[in-house]
Amino acid sequence: MTAEQTNPAARPPADPVVGTAYGAVRGRHERGVAVFRGVPYAAPPFGPRRFRPPVPPEPWDGVRDAGSFGPTAPKPPYSEAFGTYLSDPDVPGDDCLNLNVWTPEPSRGARLPVLVWFHGGALTRGSSAVPVYDGHAFARDGVVCVSVNYRLGVEGYGLFPDAPANSGLRDQLAALEWVHHSIAAFGGDPARVTLAGQSAGAISVGALVAAPQAQGLFRRAVLQSGPPEVSDRDKVRRMVRRMAARLRVPATAEAFAAVDRDALLRAQAEVGRLSSPVLGGPAFGIAVDGDLVPRDPLEALVEGDVARGAELLVGWTRDEYRLWLVPGGLLERVDRLGPVALAGAMARCHRGHEVPRGYRALHPGAGTAEIVGQMVTDHLLRVPLQRLAEARPGSTYVYEFAWPSRLPGLGACHALELGFVFDTGRVPESAKLAGEGAPQELADAMHGAWVRFAETGDPGWEGWDQRHPVRVFGDGGCGGAHTAYGPRDAEIGLWETSGGTTAAAARGAAAVTITSELVADGGQAAPAAGPLPALLTARLVRGGELRSAVRRLRRVAGVRRH
Repeated sequence: MTAEQTNPAARPPADPVVGTAYGAVRGRHERGVAVFRGVPYAAPPFGPRRFRPPVPPEPWDGVRDAGSFGPTAPKPPYSEAFGTYLSDPDVPGDDCLNLNVWTPEPSRGARLPVLVWFHGGALTRGSSAVPVYDGHAFARDGVVCVSVNYRLGVEGYGLFPDAPANSGLRDQLAALEWVHHSIAAFGGDPARVTLAGQSAGAISVGALVAAPQAQGLFRRAVLQSGPPEVSDRDKVRRMVRRMAARLRVPATAEAFAAVDRDALLRAQAEVGRLSSPVLGGPAFGIAVDGDLVPRDPLEALVEGDVARGAELLVGWTRDEYRLWLVPGGLLERVDRLGPVALAGAMARCHRGHEVPRGYRALHPGAGTAEIVGQMVTDHLLRVPLQRLAEARPGSTYVYEFAWPSRLPGLGACHALELGFVFDTGRVPESAKLAGEGAPQELADAMHGAWVRFAETGDPGWEGWDQRHPVRVFGDGGCGGAHTAYGPRDAEIGLWETSGGTTAAAARGAAAVTITSELVADGGQAAPAAGPLPALLTARLVRGGELRSAVRRLRRVAGVRRH
């Protein structure tokens, strides 16, 4: 007789089965927690449902297997340069509106806190199947973790005259509604839901926190390296029109729905290759639609009463910009551009010469790329997140991630904190960005703070107040954490004292969007502001011809004065 026959306790547990509103699903027991992957929360968004709001999935009979990740949304691959650092699995299939659940106790009586994760990727890449986002550690520590796939790129965020806007955000709302109605069966408490996301996922969380239709579906929220924001509608329409021109079809949802999926992705990748968080360029984004997004979410959260009872955990990494500039050698190219790159950054940030002068005074040894990178990071991330904290003192907690990657040049770059938040530093996909030997004690500190926040709304340090407390994780390369008070106030203060947009920034420093030779295409981008006013072609800067580039810049600025 086998050990299992003589000792029933030695038998592996039967696969967990949970009932949902649409049918039962069978998961797996893995390392002491139950995992359900690829559970549909909406019907496949193709055929007659393409470019339309999500609808509930068709119910199924019997028990549906939920042992592997479901299909991912259509997306172009990362460029070779970014693929060195970032993983983005591609699972084929139409049923891409699915989610995954990790739970320590799949039973209605558990009533555990829930964390719902929205991945980043510039709203054009990423998925819930990225191994760094494995929710095992959250479930191990008593938090039900849900990760969500949603439509990306033009399928999720294109603006058309014949279709509603923000389909990808509507997918996320549908996933939240699924959580509200179904998570109790998996051991979660629908009254203790924390929304969480990084980069584009954090932008999505900000929009959902402000959305009228999402009120009552969450209790608190985490925004990592992404503020609440919206994109300019005309900018998004330009993306659609450029794609339409390449595809030789009308810029309508009906025409795009008839285009082969791969052809649509190729056109999207070609049009979006100039996009960069630091340098600007075309990009998809959430748009005000008068419905799900009735106004700019940041203004709604700062000025209005929406979600006033929700606790917020917000923060950034110390060197966000290095993920945007290091792949492909863009960091060195920005340094070589010198004054041209600085002029572009001033216009992109709507600031005059006093701001970069202030940065240089605070960081006398910094090169142009560091000054440009930190300026744009403050403009895109830190200033709006600090505005949010200032408007919601006491219930907003702010952090900075400062541990530098073991890989050359990356520093504490964008997305580096994810392996520590999920405590997945040992998976190879985390090492692609962090290098080998990431400190476990830092993961313990950071992951533990996120668990406490999901459980209680208090991550373990003071809420934002007039002292500006910021929990710094991994400062100086160490594995611990400490609370600093206003560690970046000097830089942020430059924005407050600069008097807004100056004539130099608005006219004399016409900005630069550097084309394909200089811009890293794609990447896990932070929020993308509007396109920069002027375009320097690669030939202007090739071979170090900076003086001609500056002359061209001045000519453009002179035209703008008239």
